[in-house]
Amino acid sequence: MNYTLIGCGRISPNHIQAAIDNKLNIVALCDVDADKIGKALNLFKLSPDIKQYTDYKEMIKNENIDIAAIATESGKHSEIALNCIEKNINTIIEKPIALSLSDADKIIEAAEEHHVKVSISHQNRFNKSIKKIREAVDNNKFGRLFYGTAQVRWNRGEDYYKKAAWRGTWEQDGGALMNQCIHNVDILLWMMGSEVSEVMAYTDKLAHDYIEAEDFGIALIKFKNGAYGVIEGTTDIYPENLEETLYIFGEKGTVKAGGKSLNTIEQWRFGDKSDNEEEIKRIYSENPPNVYGFGHKPLYADMIDAIKNNRRPYVDGNTGRRALELVLAIYKSAALGKPVTLPLEKCSTIDFKGRF
Repeated sequence: MNYTLIGCGRISPNHIQAAIDNKLNIVALCDVDADKIGKALNLFKLSPDIKQYTDYKEMIKNENIDIAAIATESGKHSEIALNCIEKNINTIIEKPIALSLSDADKIIEAAEEHHVKVSISHQNRFNKSIKKIREAVDNNKFGRLFYGTAQVRWNRGEDYYKKAAWRGTWEQDGGALMNQCIHNVDILLWMMGSEVSEVMAYTDKLAHDYIEAEDFGIALIKFKNGAYGVIEGTTDIYPENLEETLYIFGEKGTVKAGGKSLNTIEQWRFGDKSDNEEEIKRIYSENPPNVYGFGHKPLYADMIDAIKNNRRPYVDGNTGRRALELVLAIYKSAALGKPVTLPLEKCSTIDFKGRF
């Protein structure tokens, strides 16, 4: 299958490596900054025959592409995705799917209309640790789910934000919850039943006076199945990333995932005593080189299989929309100073411009 990547920034090596590992034919790379394309080509020693574009519209018009991955600033995701879909190109979108619910809906509807596959890059769903925890949920090992917690305690300094002017803006990014924490938000939703009835939240800008959006957020989640959730996300941790953790608590089980990107199982305790806890920790834990983990390769493999077998990708557009909706609900609750019920009718990060 012919492949292209649109956006050759911070996350691009993970996408290119995943394409290579899955034996996709990289026909073109695109970025508004031609130097970034050159660096990507050199990093992976890719063929000089690979086309280089600074205009993605020109590229998708000229090239025969089966799969396009979008790794640009978040605010551009929906426009680029819609243009790719209209060209009947299967599309992988870096998180978040979009920055407004209306744009997410347009992507989902366009994919159905054009009979193409859309996958959202919530790659942590493919972690060995997360797949094992999900298996326990599916097998009802927890019994009744009581509550789950998701914490992302990371550091992002001024250098990070200055390297790309769009970071931390309401129009193109959002803050810590939308950018850094949405992976863990997605996992918490998935484990606890996905359907949220109510959110109460606070957000603030505590340490980054040079960005528009929040660098700290906490939220209480009420799920429709009677379970609860707690979300804590920040980029204020001194002096470097501390942890990303997920706890799931049920009447018959307690689990903790941790590590750089939920790649390790740190607690595995169930009433049925059917597992050796230390063995589970050893078998289902990994040590990735960075917070992006190892999930892009299996996410790409799943997308390829979905195309070949005409099925929905494991992480489809609806999955991405649910994570987006929850973060937007947190923003809305914090802005209004009161609980917010879901589903939301309309909401976008732009709605919170000037919030701080």
